[in-house]
Amino acid sequence: MSRPIRLNHLLQLLRRHRRPVSGQTLADALGISLRTLYRDIATLQQQGADLRGEAGVGYVLAPGDTLPPLTLPPAEIDALVLGLRWVASRTDAALAEAARDALARIGHALPAERRLQLQTSGLRVGPARPLEATLSSVMQGVREAIGAQQRLHIHYRDQAGRCSQRTVWPFALGYFDEVPMLAAWCETRGDFRHFRLDRIDGAQAQERRYPTARSTLLKRWQRQQGISPDWLDRC
Repeated sequence: MSRPIRLNHLLQLLRRHRRPVSGQTLADALGISLRTLYRDIATLQQQGADLRGEAGVGYVLAPGDTLPPLTLPPAEIDALVLGLRWVASRTDAALAEAARDALARIGHALPAERRLQLQTSGLRVGPARPLEATLSSVMQGVREAIGAQQRLHIHYRDQAGRCSQRTVWPFALGYFDEVPMLAAWCETRGDFRHFRLDRIDGAQAQERRYPTARSTLLKRWQRQQGISPDWLDRC
């Protein structure tokens, strides 16, 4: 990875720990040498990060780094904690990691009183079924294709177990309790279709973007499904 990306990853690693972390632990997590880690630590300190510690002792990132203080009422903190914990336990590995990073980043930017409330929140997300590696990979690929507005070529099994290959334009992913569902325009059927992610045996993103804007597809789908235009404001 490039050095700027590595420095950002180093900050994220430090945000997750409230106690000093050894340099070797950080270096191993980033796949770099201790010498490189010490240079990265010095660079972050020069850039203004309040990084405390030293070689042989460990490093800790003081709260309030790189983000201005946030003032959030208790209810908003509860909502953030609960939502991010849900994402961390029920989505693909990359998105779950991003949720944990976001929670750590917000915690460091909160004033001390609010930060303690976040850390000691009594709100918990119930246990979820373990996400199979294959489903996690498909989920991440579909999610990234939606963001990039890329066509997807999928191998799909219907309820009867019949297999088909489709090229679809993915525009929405619904995280239901039972199974995630993909909403997409299907080139084969010439219409909107819904696909259970646990029945997608393979998904390959195509280089070509689909020709219609994702927002346009979403609006057309809402009209066809009889969904109120302001539904996103209530989600």
